[in-house]
Amino acid sequence: MSPPLLLYFMGCSFGMAGPAQNLTRTLTPYLTDDTMTFLSNISPEYVESLYTQWKENPDQVPREWHLFFEGFDLGQQTPPGPQEAVTSPQAALKQSAVQSLIYRYRDIGHLLACTDPLNPCPVSHPLLDLKEFDLDASDLDTVFHTKRFIKDSATLREILETLKETYCRSIGVEFMHIQNPEERQWLKNRMESCRNRAEWTMEQKLTILEKLQEATLFENFLHRKFLGQKRFSLEGGEVIISLLDRLVHKAGAMAMKTLVLGMAHRGRLNVLANTFHKPLENIFSEFQDNKEFDFVGEGDVKYHKGFSIDHEFPGKGHLHLTMASNPSHLEAVDAVVEGKTRARQDEIAATGEKSILPVLIHGDAAFAGQGMVAETLNLSQLEGYSTGGTLHIVLNNQIGFTTVAAEARSTLYATDVAKMLMVPIFHIHGEDPEAAAYVADLALEYRQKFAKDVVMEIICYRRHGHNEGDEPFFTQPLMYEKIKNRPPAHEIYARRLEEQGLERSRIDTMAGAIQQRLEKALGEAGTTPELGFLGKWKNIAREYSTDAVTTAVDPDTLRELAHRLSQVPEGFTPHPKVAALLEARRKAIEEGEGIDWGNAEHLAMASLLRQGKGLRLSGQDVRRGTFNHRHAVLVDLKNGQTYMPLAAVAAENTLCQIYNSMLSEVAVLGFEYGYSLETPYGLVIWEAQFGDFANGAQVIIDQFIASSGTKWDRYSGITMFLPHGFEGQGAEHSSARIERYLQLCADNNLQVVNPSSPAQFFHLLRRQVLQPFRRPLIVFTPKSLLRHPDCRSTLKDLSEGSFEEFLLTAEKPADISAVFLCSGKIYYELAKRRQETGRTDVALLRVEQLYPWRADKLKQILAPLKKASRMVWIQEEPRNAGAWDFVRHQLIDLTGKDPEYIGRDQAAAPAVGSHRLHNTEQEEILEAAFGPAPKPS
Repeated sequence: MSPPLLLYFMGCSFGMAGPAQNLTRTLTPYLTDDTMTFLSNISPEYVESLYTQWKENPDQVPREWHLFFEGFDLGQQTPPGPQEAVTSPQAALKQSAVQSLIYRYRDIGHLLACTDPLNPCPVSHPLLDLKEFDLDASDLDTVFHTKRFIKDSATLREILETLKETYCRSIGVEFMHIQNPEERQWLKNRMESCRNRAEWTMEQKLTILEKLQEATLFENFLHRKFLGQKRFSLEGGEVIISLLDRLVHKAGAMAMKTLVLGMAHRGRLNVLANTFHKPLENIFSEFQDNKEFDFVGEGDVKYHKGFSIDHEFPGKGHLHLTMASNPSHLEAVDAVVEGKTRARQDEIAATGEKSILPVLIHGDAAFAGQGMVAETLNLSQLEGYSTGGTLHIVLNNQIGFTTVAAEARSTLYATDVAKMLMVPIFHIHGEDPEAAAYVADLALEYRQKFAKDVVMEIICYRRHGHNEGDEPFFTQPLMYEKIKNRPPAHEIYARRLEEQGLERSRIDTMAGAIQQRLEKALGEAGTTPELGFLGKWKNIAREYSTDAVTTAVDPDTLRELAHRLSQVPEGFTPHPKVAALLEARRKAIEEGEGIDWGNAEHLAMASLLRQGKGLRLSGQDVRRGTFNHRHAVLVDLKNGQTYMPLAAVAAENTLCQIYNSMLSEVAVLGFEYGYSLETPYGLVIWEAQFGDFANGAQVIIDQFIASSGTKWDRYSGITMFLPHGFEGQGAEHSSARIERYLQLCADNNLQVVNPSSPAQFFHLLRRQVLQPFRRPLIVFTPKSLLRHPDCRSTLKDLSEGSFEEFLLTAEKPADISAVFLCSGKIYYELAKRRQETGRTDVALLRVEQLYPWRADKLKQILAPLKKASRMVWIQEEPRNAGAWDFVRHQLIDLTGKDPEYIGRDQAAAPAVGSHRLHNTEQEEILEAAFGPAPKPS
């Protein structure tokens, strides 16, 4: 007898026996001595307490006790009629076996589901055989009582029929891993009551057929007319078009406002044509490559571009559909879509999650293989990043380029990573469009009710190779032998409808009409598409400009903001050191001097919030700040409650969001980039814990932040804080890799800044939101300067002036013999050595903004320094890093001379691991510039 059955039987017998003290006597003939010993150690009070917990929530007790109490409840029920009576332990075992069978089908029935169009349907599974439960054919017509089943009692035959039709047809379901009993029961009730099958009208079936025809005929048309061109065909997975169509109509019926879609290149053109209804003539013009006016900048290939449209429902409003632009890097767009969605949801506050729907289409190999998937899934239930549930559609064509599943993952399903979320996963036969449409409805309803993700895996195939010029028979001859003669999904479904009475002529008429639309569009000129900078972006300038921006703030306003920021609610108890910090900040503003970095940052953010400009700051430990300098969110010492002073000064209806992120770079930065696309009038910031931690997000930086403007005409105002500076902390905590960002700069696509004072930082943050255009802002922020006594600003610095691209230190310009240019923290070390050595003939010129390089301003600054015969670039980074290579060519272009270099030699790692060696190297730089420091007298 298996342990689960024994436990269930024990409970059942206990229930029939009555009082707890009779348990041992009742079970004596059937139990081992070990079990008797086990029972003798259990007190009635302990059993009673567990039973009470189980009644409240079955998941609160271990599985063994769960089985025991299920049996106990059954034993306590009113005895059935004479012909069905459970009168013996053997009958009780049968009863418990049936309950275990029901559980097993729900748990692993998907292993018997018929979901693979390329392989025969499984007909049995040893763990689901009747003999596994000590049942046989003689029990099929016996009536059994059930718990949490659609009927209180049913014959075994009826129970099996319900379970097999629910869990073992065209839809396999994994949901028993979900720990919330309400969610599990909701799914059981919904699925078992209709046996996972919807009843569609003939008109609905014709709609499904039409979408399948559109999908296949579109691909066939492209293949004939543009032979050999890459299109990353959807053939073999056309059912996704009918699924998306159903999803769009279901979302519209539920009064949703927007669907935000992210997907890779496979099938993208088909989705654009048949779900988003992008004009066919424009798609064909892109194949002909004869539309030079339909993009701004460098453009991108046709299967990377985004698109938006309003899907009209006559008399019932519309649903806005938007597809995010994306690069070839699979799954990189996932977090971007989530960020775009969250920003749209935040705009409409309370109803946002229910109204804005994120949908992600994945490939099977990428879903299992790309880390972005797990990171994005992990964002889904976090306060600062949740979007009310994402619908994931995994287009499983059973191969990744040339790599089969056995080589691509260590799990049974491509979707197994999603089990981390405790959400339902549906595996759907790729040639059963009715099943796909049904699951689309069910998934959306679950999402709306529980605000959680759902995964729908379409198991299908890829009719061609990775692209249309690829030969799949080289590596998968057996698979493609099966695919070669397989009819397309629309023909399979059409035959099915014919068997139900649909006339063939109507099917052919529908196909003919689609073919005519395609031919007609091919002969027409493409329309001029709507480019970017519409809607909320309409008042944002596309082009970069150097126009002056007023960023100064009235001193009285700054004093009032400082006072408000230093206050905490009545009864709130901050840490004493934090309270002292708040008071010190207020005092610095009142006295008009000694304003440090954290104070200037707070005032910049507070002043923008007061002006109605939203703020979102996200990253690892940003609420306190990695270096303990920010304290934007305070924690009550007594009760752990939090308070955000910045939110208290925001204008009405102005969002202030500051969130510690999970320990991720790529997904969180992608999320914030997506958020910034939807908030052109807010300040959206991602902060790296250390600057080079951004290495983990390089795909977002390269493929989205640096290039989205020229590729897709989609600019972003995302701001990145990258702590940078050499303080002897080793290779991974010193350099933010300035050189990498400068290599990405062209056509005024980025703003790369290394501010050296709190006032500069203050004006820079305000400029980012108040300037007329939007570009990503890369800020190399300090570490040691956060508390450096010389790195302070005055109230006058904040209430007058603006951000300066260059800062000159030269008391007597006419006497300057050399100009030392530098950027960032090293200025303070050079300034100290300059003072110590009395070298007033040397001018220190800080480069605050590295890109766009303001050669015009630099020329004006250098003009009075007529006697300067030397121009030297000084940096603490190695020669093959930092800004040297970039600045060198800028200075040559401006002066015609090659500047001198002072700094570290080339190095494979950006910094040494020894603090002693770091100090030695730093001193060598200062001595090369000014000579040794004078010895104290």
